[in-house]
Amino acid sequence: MTKKPLDQQDNLRQPQLKLDAPLRMMETAFLASTASLIWFINFYFPLGPLLRIFFPVPIALVYLRWGKRASWMAAVTSGLLLSVLMGPVRSMLFVMPFAFMGVLLGAAWYRRVPWIVSISLGAVLGTIGVFFRLWLLSVLSGEDLWIYVINQVTEIVEWIFLKLAILSSPSTSLINLGAIALIILNNFIYLFLVHIAAWLLLDRLGNPIPRPPHWVQVLMDYE
Repeated sequence: MTKKPLDQQDNLRQPQLKLDAPLRMMETAFLASTASLIWFINFYFPLGPLLRIFFPVPIALVYLRWGKRASWMAAVTSGLLLSVLMGPVRSMLFVMPFAFMGVLLGAAWYRRVPWIVSISLGAVLGTIGVFFRLWLLSVLSGEDLWIYVINQVTEIVEWIFLKLAILSSPSTSLINLGAIALIILNNFIYLFLVHIAAWLLLDRLGNPIPRPPHWVQVLMDYE
């Protein structure tokens, strides 16, 4: 059986692409609205980490279903919608890092990269997002919010020194390193939970992400 020439194959694809275009636009708009709604609800009615885990998932799902261009459209659309509903500042706090994180995770899952790679990349972006948030809010409030972070970390480090019977006080550089380490660790834990939620949810939606490490499947008792 002979294959059809490439130009004939492209001609056959065109009607299908035209039929898919309305569905792509509808799903992109719907999932962008879903991401915005999750952020909106969590901002005014916080439910702890429950909704926060799903911040980047709808935009990542757009990437899995329709590709890079549609996911960027979803990220921009969600940012514009939140800008109308909540103002540009709160919209920016969602876009950076969570909308960008959705695109990043979607690209990583689409390429079937291991969890450790996608979690690490997401944690780097999340860490940058934390510093962006601190910078933006510091500019708007006229106060250096990093000082509040340092004060919290200082209390934790001093408590550790006390438990270890270390009589010297922690240095400023150690406090700063401790603050950065806690931010990175928090983002690693957050991205791991995002992967767990996406793994369980997107499997059922027909858009599975790469399989987790074996120990995670054993821990979750998931086949």
